[in-house]
Amino acid sequence: VAAGLGGFLTVLVVFVLTLFATRFGLHRKLAAGVAERREGRRGSQVLANLGAAGIVSIPAIFYSRSTTLLLAAMTAALCEAAADTVSSEIGQVAGRRAYLITNLSSVATGTDGGITAQGTICGGIAALIVGFVALYFSVIPERLLTPVVLCGFLGMFFDSVLGATLQRPGRLGNDAVNFLSTTFAASATLGYGLFLMS
Repeated sequence: VAAGLGGFLTVLVVFVLTLFATRFGLHRKLAAGVAERREGRRGSQVLANLGAAGIVSIPAIFYSRSTTLLLAAMTAALCEAAADTVSSEIGQVAGRRAYLITNLSSVATGTDGGITAQGTICGGIAALIVGFVALYFSVIPERLLTPVVLCGFLGMFFDSVLGATLQRPGRLGNDAVNFLSTTFAASATLGYGLFLMS
């Protein structure tokens, strides 16, 4: 409603990217025991990945003066959701070595908080694709493309930090980590926009 057809198509691109990444190397993921459940993602997983984007876009329906910034924050959350899923799913298959983000010690691929060079690159590309789709369909203006994609990319790293520090010890579940990471990306974009306006 807030972003029109362009917003829907941006969400659709996130879905396509994450679906492809989840299916990528499925046999190897099944053999390693890190594949998604066969019945697909739960509703809580969908809310965790898309909830922040939905929440931040709701005020844009009612407050037209803030629409540009709110939709930029929404797009950043979508960039993070795509980047995080693509980086972890492809990194589990294509990554040669995984390193814990907090101390760069070598860990098994699929470890919470572990990052791979291949996964990180693919996550960055996913964030760029989502950002360019939002730009193409006029969801965000060109001047906000770089900060939106950057905030989504940084949110991917924030997800890994939360994974290493809170998820591995069992203090947070994966859904909470995903929601906080997309919220981080959206909040960073809002902060950037408010700083420019001050």
